[in-house]
Amino acid sequence: MTDRVEYDEFGLFHENAHEFGLAYDAPPIVRRESVEVGGGRRLSALVWGDQPPQLLFCHGGAQNAHTWDTVALALDVPLVAVDLPGHGHSDGADPERDRGAMSPEGNAADIAGVAEVLVPNAEALIGMSLGGLTSIALTAARPDLVKRLILIDITPGVTGEKSKAISNFVNGPATFPSFEELLARTIEHNPTRTEASLRRGILHNALQQDDGSWVWRYRRLDGFGLNPDRPTALDYGHLWDALERSTVPVLLVRGMLEQSVVDDSDVAELIRRRPDAEVIEVANAGHSVQGDTPLELAEIIRDFMHHPLA
Repeated sequence: MTDRVEYDEFGLFHENAHEFGLAYDAPPIVRRESVEVGGGRRLSALVWGDQPPQLLFCHGGAQNAHTWDTVALALDVPLVAVDLPGHGHSDGADPERDRGAMSPEGNAADIAGVAEVLVPNAEALIGMSLGGLTSIALTAARPDLVKRLILIDITPGVTGEKSKAISNFVNGPATFPSFEELLARTIEHNPTRTEASLRRGILHNALQQDDGSWVWRYRRLDGFGLNPDRPTALDYGHLWDALERSTVPVLLVRGMLEQSVVDDSDVAELIRRRPDAEVIEVANAGHSVQGDTPLELAEIIRDFMHHPLA
């Protein structure tokens, strides 16, 4: 009989707290909710706290809502972290609307449905990578739902070349014979992260099959827009216009290690389009700022919440 790896979705928060030196007197109040978004599909989200949420978080491609756990613990405010379509516990994209592709606009339409139900008065929308592109699209389509926009290591200038390391990891083996092999590959492609945090990430983002093998929870990437062999999928330039038209305060948090997908030309274009935008560089973070330096990111978010609204 194959050994089963024990997993309790809400039983790992103490590890996050311990790794980053956060006080942990009792487990946080967190529940999982799902919202119907059309076509019989439902999107799932983690709701932190028992008061009206202040923040809405959208993760990157091939991640899930738990990527924000340490940030949420550090912030200690009511918030919602959603699983994007085709990720975590959420159903996939609308096949009629998106033709199998995980487009920012399609994602935004679904996230709007979640925001209306779970977090209609968010003080800020925080999006990383694909979640950041989705957040730009949501800001354009539903400005009534967005007061401030925080982009985590992403701009519409992302290209297949810039995201090559990420796509190489995501488009790797579809299955893994054991947890150890999955962990070894994850460690190899995430040099900035601790083994403990990567182990937690796998438990949240992968499933053990009856034969003991492991598969990722997220949908395989034919339509996420990260595959360098499909360059048209990485054409997000139109979102520059959406970002320029937006009137909400914008913050770009840029990881400065080589895993980042943002370069100087992206920052220059952002400032050209939005001279009022703020850019903060995080020296010890790569693309996954929330994974590499979650406490610093939490402080950045907290400070930005005090910025006056447009």
